[in-house]
Amino acid sequence: MKISLCMIVKDEEKVLPRCLESVKGLVDEITIADTGSSDRTKEIAARYGAQLYDFPWTDDFSAARNFAFHRAHGDYLMWLDADDVIPKESAALFPKLKRLLEEERPDAVMCPYDTAFEGARPTCTFMRERFLRREANPVWLGRVHECIAPHGKILQSDFRVSHLGSDKQKGARNLHIYQKWAAETPLHGRDLFYYGRELYYNKLYMEAIAVLNEFLENDGWYVNKIEACRILCQTYYYAKDKKMAYIALFRSFLYGEPRAFILCAIGKLFKEDGKWREAIFWYESALRCCDHTAEGDFEDPNCRGITPLLELTCCYYAIKDVRKAYEYHKKAEALAPAHPSVIYNRQFFKQD
Repeated sequence: MKISLCMIVKDEEKVLPRCLESVKGLVDEITIADTGSSDRTKEIAARYGAQLYDFPWTDDFSAARNFAFHRAHGDYLMWLDADDVIPKESAALFPKLKRLLEEERPDAVMCPYDTAFEGARPTCTFMRERFLRREANPVWLGRVHECIAPHGKILQSDFRVSHLGSDKQKGARNLHIYQKWAAETPLHGRDLFYYGRELYYNKLYMEAIAVLNEFLENDGWYVNKIEACRILCQTYYYAKDKKMAYIALFRSFLYGEPRAFILCAIGKLFKEDGKWREAIFWYESALRCCDHTAEGDFEDPNCRGITPLLELTCCYYAIKDVRKAYEYHKKAEALAPAHPSVIYNRQFFKQD
């Protein structure tokens, strides 16, 4: 059973050693497609024994990833970005994972991907297709925010990957790829969703509203539709249309069980409007929400814990229910005693 690590890189000399050091001794082969590096990226990759190939950049991440996959020889293909690392805890799980692949022969293994952190604690985690059986012919789709649509036998693993990021500036690269793509052919499904998200990130709010609403009115994955409602809320909010911001959040209930991040967002809008009891209802509801990470959601565990606890402390105090406010403060303190807001509230209640 051989595992190939497949990567695409360009000018990653600052972070590539960190990534490759974290997989040292785990994989049987490293296959790297370089899309035009002008720094020491290739030299660093060669130092770790990688098989290096040049691939001319065509504004298409899937094309580059598929090229790397086609050059690999392992039974299973694993992918990483240069600014990813395998934490030591996951490295220790690798023998167990390899046995799973040998015994079960899945077509794909979904694994947690931690992409945002508070200190060492992940605050945004979602599941990604991390290991693909080469004989199943996995194919990357999408010119940007690319993915593989898993099929066949799919398993889940607790093998985590951390996306630590880098200081390399990306600018509006992704947006420009989408704009060029949309000019050539109509976008559909997740590509339309991510295009709308890129428009929002680049503060093109009216365009983002149009694209995200088009996505919601057509076929698409329910998880992306719920996330699209959250982004639409923020887009309307920054466009000074608070009524539509509310409507966007409530619209998410059409697509699945309420998510904690949606309920916290509703609570925040009511709190801003001074509607304390309404805010309390939604924040308390967020505390009862389930974790939907396994479904692919972009989950922030704070929205099921410390965030609503702190907000409820504030809201109950605002309606002069000091006893209830203190109860929620103590719950927040038990959960996150070093949180700056908990420390502030601790001193506040001592003086009150």
